[in-house]
Formats: sequence, structure tokens, C-alpha cells
Amino acid sequence: MSIRDVYIVDAVRTPIGKFGGALSSVRPDDLAAHVVRALVDRTPDLDPSRIDDVYFGDANGAGEDNRDVARMAVLLAGLPTSVPGVTVNRLCGSGLEAVIQAARAIALGDASVAVAGGVESMSRAPWVLQKPERAFPAGHQQLHSTTLGWRMTNPRMPAEWTVSLGEGAELVADKHAIGREQQDAFALASHRKAAEAWAKGLYDGEVVPYEGVELVRDECIRDTTSPEALAQLKPSFRPDGGTVTAGNASPLNDGAAALLLVDEAGLRETGREPLARIRASAVTGIEPQLFGLGPVEAVRRALDKAGRDFSDLTTFELNEAFAAQALGCLAEWPELDPDVVNPRGGAIAIGHPLGASGARLAGAVAHQLAAAGSGTGLAALCIGVGQGLALVLER
Repeated sequence: MSIRDVYIVDAVRTPIGKFGGALSSVRPDDLAAHVVRALVDRTPDLDPSRIDDVYFGDANGAGEDNRDVARMAVLLAGLPTSVPGVTVNRLCGSGLEAVIQAARAIALGDASVAVAGGVESMSRAPWVLQKPERAFPAGHQQLHSTTLGWRMTNPRMPAEWTVSLGEGAELVADKHAIGREQQDAFALASHRKAAEAWAKGLYDGEVVPYEGVELVRDECIRDTTSPEALAQLKPSFRPDGGTVTAGNASPLNDGAAALLLVDEAGLRETGREPLARIRASAVTGIEPQLFGLGPVEAVRRALDKAGRDFSDLTTFELNEAFAAQALGCLAEWPELDPDVVNPRGGAIAIGHPLGASGARLAGAVAHQLAAAGSGTGLAALCIGVGQGLALVLER
């Protein structure tokens, strides 16, 4: 059996909304449907019934996104009911996992045309109540927030594995001696690059605002922040001696992203030139508390599979869950040119709507390669509970 080439024809995303912000009134299944519909509308030569499957990443899935949000997106977007949909969960890597699974299906001949993406509404993530061990309990019951992080943790899990995400970032900072000033400088650069990219219109070709919502640009970008303003923020996780703050960490967000993937036959049906071709992917595991360094080995393995190395990279979209986490990864890739990393800003400025972020990164790499005309690009994320995921694209 021959392996088919897989092409990314198009990629779209919503502007990323802040927690409780402009997109907080929009259900996650509606956000997902919006990017699916926009993607289909931008390729009018493609009959929507030709879509073999829709893969969507979703990290929480405890609220309005609970009934297979990929299938809900298909139906709400008005696609034919013959188009199926599957939701995947690899926490922060869910959107990229969806892209990889769709690409794998096409490469193996199980599909010719697929949509892959991700969605998250952290604003609308509900509180959940565990079912009591017995009926009619007399005492009070505890609600758990599903917005982010550990909840209802299995008591058999070692305590060092179940630290908060922010404490995990502090551990990476300890490991690589990454100080507060360095983290704040990285965060400041993220905001400045994102603001500049928007001012130059570099996101115009991929961002599709949600109709009826007054949000045309990523909501968390702080154009006027400064080293002095960042330095005034208190540590969020270690009150005494901590370095991770709200200013050098990604915020809580809402948003969705989607990509159109095809093989050669599907490409002819779209009548379009592809943005990029998928070359290789890799996933790895690491100690849960050091989740921030998860991409280190995943990136090396993906590049090795692609027959490439760091010197070949034209662009590299590395998710910025925390400045300490991103800087920790960069410290373990001394051969990487840092200037190719997140050239249009990263998640600290743009935002990190968990299940959507991986799809956003893959789409960003594809658009950047198309703008460059040629090259090799890479998208990678750290993942809570200790994983890393990476995807290599080429044009």
C-alpha cells in the first residue's frame, strides 16, 4: 500500500477572545461550526458532501461541547448530514492531534478530503458535581471547575505529578535557571510581535470574525505593555520567590480553528493551490510535572522522521503556555535559531484556547510557508500531564 501525500489547502481561525470577553456569549459548538462553515465557503469548488470526516480537538468537553462537538459543528454549519465527525482529546495538543489524525486517514487512503480543527470556550466551561457514593448524602457537596487543570484527581497519583500547571512552569524555570526578567522579556516580545503582525495585516488571510460579535483582533494582545508594567505583577504560584506571573503566562481563552486537508484527488476538486504539505509528526511523554518540556523530544523525533534538522526551519510555531516553559524548550535546542520561533507572536499575547491552539499553530505555519513561497515549518505544543506533540510541514 502506498502512502499518499497530504496537503493543507486552507486554514482559518476566529480571533481569540479573552476569558469572560467578547466570545464568552458564544457556545463552543457554534464557534466550531463557524470555522467549519467559513472553511467550506472559501473553497466553493468543493462539494461539501465530499468531506469524508471532520476531526476536532476539544480539551474539556464537560459543557455545551459534550456531545461530540465535531459532529455538532458539522450539523450546525449546515453541511450534509452524511458528513461524519469525531472529537479527539490530547488536552492542549487536541487541535494538533486532530490535524495529525485527519492527515493519517488521508495518507492511508481512508479519506480523500477531511476537515481538522479544534475549539475551546474556557469562559463557558461549567462546574461539575460528582455523583455521591450513596443516595441522599446529608453533607455538603463540592463543585469542580472544568476551566483548567487537575480536578477530581485520582488519589493514587503521586503528589509530585499533580502539581498545578503554573508550579510545573516554575519547576522548568528552576531546572534551566530562567529568571523573572528573562520571562518578562519573552512575554513582551510576544505582545510586540503579535501587535506588529496585526498592524501589517499578516493575519487578515486566516482570521474569520464571528458574526454579531465585535471582535476582529485577538483580544489579549497588550500593545502598550512594558518591562516596568510586567515587573509590577506578583508571582501567581509561588508567593515567595516565584517567577511565573499572569504577565508571562498564556491567558484563559475562547476560540476555534479549522484546516482543510486533501490528497492529490481532493486537491484537484478544490481547484486551489495548497498552502503546505504535511511531512511528519511525533508524540512523546515526559514526567507529568515537567510537561513544559514535552515538546523537546517530540520536535527532535518529528524532524528526524522528516529528514530535516533545525537549520532547515523557515518558521516554528511553539505554543507559549508559559514563558518559562517555552524558554526551557529553547534552552534544550541550542542549534535552533530563535528568530524563526513565533515570528507573529505567540500564545502569551494571542491566547491559548486549549483544544483550538494546536490547530491554530498548524494553520499559522501553513500560512507562513505559503507567504514565504517555500520552506520547512514546525508546530509543537507542551501538554498537561506530561506529553509533547509536533508536526512538520513543507512547501
